[in-house]
Amino acid sequence: METKKKGLNISARSFLAAIVIIFLLMVLTYALTFLVPGGEYARAVDEAGHTVIDTQAGFTRVQGGLPFYKWLLSPILVLGSEGSGALVAVIAFLLVIGGVFNALHECGLMGYMLKKLVHRFGAVRYRLMAVLILFFMAMGSLVGSFEEVVPLVPIVTALAVGLGWDALTGVAMSLLAAGCGFAAGVANPFTIGVAQTLAGLPMFSGIWMRLLAFVCIYALLLCFVRFHAKRLPGTAFSGAAEEHVPDRRMDRGLLLFALILGAGIAVVLSSGFIPALRDFTMIIVAVMFLVAGVVAVLAAGMGVKGLLKSFLSGLIAIAPSVLMILMAASIRYTLVEGKILDSLLNMAVGAAGGMSRGVLVLFIYLICLVLNFFIPSGSAKAFLLIPLIVPLAGLFGVSPQLCILAFAFGDGFSNVFYPTNPCLLISLGLVDTGYGKWARYSGKFQLMNLLLTSGLLLLGLAVGY
Repeated sequence: METKKKGLNISARSFLAAIVIIFLLMVLTYALTFLVPGGEYARAVDEAGHTVIDTQAGFTRVQGGLPFYKWLLSPILVLGSEGSGALVAVIAFLLVIGGVFNALHECGLMGYMLKKLVHRFGAVRYRLMAVLILFFMAMGSLVGSFEEVVPLVPIVTALAVGLGWDALTGVAMSLLAAGCGFAAGVANPFTIGVAQTLAGLPMFSGIWMRLLAFVCIYALLLCFVRFHAKRLPGTAFSGAAEEHVPDRRMDRGLLLFALILGAGIAVVLSSGFIPALRDFTMIIVAVMFLVAGVVAVLAAGMGVKGLLKSFLSGLIAIAPSVLMILMAASIRYTLVEGKILDSLLNMAVGAAGGMSRGVLVLFIYLICLVLNFFIPSGSAKAFLLIPLIVPLAGLFGVSPQLCILAFAFGDGFSNVFYPTNPCLLISLGLVDTGYGKWARYSGKFQLMNLLLTSGLLLLGLAVGY
């Protein structure tokens, strides 16, 4: 397996394709501000200090629309909008990843690590695939990790290529698996935890149905990824035959990298039991990844001057993706500033009036899927939606638990499909995979998974979940 001596890059073709797609979505969103009347739900602050929709005060019509100059400048203006702190954190997170990975590549540590892994696991690569998918799904489902797995995506993808598969397989084994686990939400504090608290349910109650969903989704994802991998030309590859010459300095660097990054992952996992850590998991992973990279590169023999130079080169190489992230974030900004986000939500709630219980459950799933296109944050959607959809579902005899399961499904899976999700854009850019190629590949899984999860929701309704 040959290792390219270059850092992470955003290819011009992938970058331009993503920019065009996002710009078209920006134009379509702006067009909606002329077609949809403005409106707002009244907001209230709950006991925990969170702003939620006040269903008693209701919905009122207001003057909508957005000046053209504001739409044109929206990728910049979004940095001053509500919740922009998380956006800035994602951008800083991305730049750290780019700098560290470039240093790891240029000192030869990344290539050495991949050769070692291929040599060790090549003969049992499909067993390794099953374990990796389970690990990333568990990270998403038990502690709500999604953004935090982005630094691992290029490593898993490079490993997948080294094992005779392709970049799509690597992204599916890591980011797609994390997204699926996030949606299954066994003990996800950012969707299930927040939503159940808002609905007045014990946190993480009704876990049996989510465990069933986790098992079913894991089986579907493993079969899907394995089937694709087996159809690739490199299926006869045997990693056991890969040449690997041990290097003491490289081994020391790898050990330090694994120990420090592992400590960061352990802190993230502990956030499931220590709520105070949940708002800082991305920062923790970014800092630990930076420290791990710096220590490992220095231990592997690169000097401080070389480290700084390679880190800066990686940061510059990955910087164009910041524009993609800002453009994607500006779509929600346009909806909010144009006063049509609440109007669209009110129209959806009104359309649910004459539906049967089964159709209503699936319609709630659809509402969450559509809204996730504009608001990738699960917690933000929970504060917006749960005060609306739980009482609505209750009027038709649909339980809050099932309503929240539909919300979790609608929030999580599409995170790894919609081009408005910054983590997906970052990950695809880091592994030089165009969005169109990813959409064609993962769209098949998304369709099968939509049928599976819809069936699970109807099963929950039938058994009185």
